[in-house]
Amino acid sequence: MKVIDIIEKATGPFCSLELVPPLRGGDIKKIHAAIEPLMEFAPPFINITFHRDEEIFRQRPDGAIERIVVTKRPGSVALAAAIMKRFPVEVVPHVVCGGATRHQIENVLIDLHFLDIENVMALRGDPLPGQRNFVPTDGGHRYCNELVGQIARLNDARYLDELPGAVPANFCIGVAGYPEKHHEAPNIETDIEHLKHKVDAGAHYIVTQMFFDNAAFFRFVDACRSAGITVPIIPGIKPISTFKHVETLPSAFHIDIPDALSRAIRRCKTNAEVNAVGVEWATAQGKELIARGAPAIHFYTMGSPDNIRDIIRQVF
Repeated sequence: MKVIDIIEKATGPFCSLELVPPLRGGDIKKIHAAIEPLMEFAPPFINITFHRDEEIFRQRPDGAIERIVVTKRPGSVALAAAIMKRFPVEVVPHVVCGGATRHQIENVLIDLHFLDIENVMALRGDPLPGQRNFVPTDGGHRYCNELVGQIARLNDARYLDELPGAVPANFCIGVAGYPEKHHEAPNIETDIEHLKHKVDAGAHYIVTQMFFDNAAFFRFVDACRSAGITVPIIPGIKPISTFKHVETLPSAFHIDIPDALSRAIRRCKTNAEVNAVGVEWATAQGKELIARGAPAIHFYTMGSPDNIRDIIRQVF
């Protein structure tokens, strides 16, 4: 079932999940272990992140420099199929602009269509390590709205090449929103304008970046509606569970941690205490979001289900 149909047919708010594939050479059992404890809540869909190949340069014994392409995590197509085979859940693979040509993207979409996967999350993707700004691949997309447009055209059986008798795909397209604005946008107004370009290109719903201040989400939703964005907006939540998160999350995702949360964490002595604070904060977030009309809550699990399970039990 398409995510937009799940949202529209839901009789009440629900939870959805996001998982990171295991490192290359890892075991599918790690994914199973991350999902199984949460299946009691019947999440209708699970997002699977995609991680593009990276390039490194190393010196050969003869002194020459060679470029090496490094694949750190498996692709989302096979992983999505494996998850749907084991669990009664829709899977939403991430499809990104970075590192792929339009033809390569089309081939991934065709593979997903053959697997009867009806949902994708369209993202531009981040710059490679060492890059200041995002650099599109030759023959690829610079902006996410271009990717959304390609997927929407495939839904109309408009492939990149003229293909007599081509059949249409059937994808529901999700895109990302940023309650505290994307870090490359000069201001929130410009960022929402870019988001509207994605919706106008064919996106069916929005899932937000993680945030810890619900007021930022409510302002974001109001601004989206004022800009003419009418598609469903699902808030994304990631509970803090370690001291390290306080340092890494703001820099990695360009988000703020409210002073009250930061102070509560500084009073902690152990990571177990930090995890308890994170569960309490995210639970309060979730309850308020549901009370204020959020259609669902999307949990960034990072492969750790225990704290997510505690939060879902209290919120839903």
